[in-house]
Amino acid sequence: MSTPTPKAPSPLRPLPALIFASRWLQLPLYLGLIAAQAVYVWHFLLELSHLVEAVFGSQTALQALVTSIGYKPEVQITSLNETVIMLVVLALIDVVMISNLLIMVIVGGYETFVSRLGLDDHPDQPEWLGHVNASVLKVKLGLSIIGISSIHLLKTFINAANYDVKVLMWQTIIHVVFLTSALAIAYTDKLLNSGHDKH
Repeated sequence: MSTPTPKAPSPLRPLPALIFASRWLQLPLYLGLIAAQAVYVWHFLLELSHLVEAVFGSQTALQALVTSIGYKPEVQITSLNETVIMLVVLALIDVVMISNLLIMVIVGGYETFVSRLGLDDHPDQPEWLGHVNASVLKVKLGLSIIGISSIHLLKTFINAANYDVKVLMWQTIIHVVFLTSALAIAYTDKLLNSGHDKH
């Protein structure tokens, strides 16, 4: 017994076709985020090279690191110490987490809002992409932002002597606002999903 051939989709009317095709206007945005990802990779490699050079005694690399982690200009550091290493490593982790966030937005956003990537049988398909939708993406982005904010806040607290009290206070307040917002989004999403399950 032959299987019935799938029915071809009927062509869209001109206006719906134009509206549906407008999703491709997002393509330059995702390409721009890929370019931003490349900038982050360059920044990561530059900071890493400065760290390695500073380990081998380069004063120029050490001063570049000290400036990048936010020490006051009058603070004189002549050798690499544990605090500087920790702050640089946290800065590198910060870059990696922002890069992960970019990948989530690029891959998940394109798959959700523009077009299918066709990765169903690909061995490297990300696990989270199999069940991603706008709601899941929103929660994942919120959690990623909290992670990035936590790393940034930890960097600030370790280096607290070089920051004004107002900066410390506002960074803490902003982090709490991020945390509250993400919890509210996750809770709202849970309520909406439980409402759909009852119907």
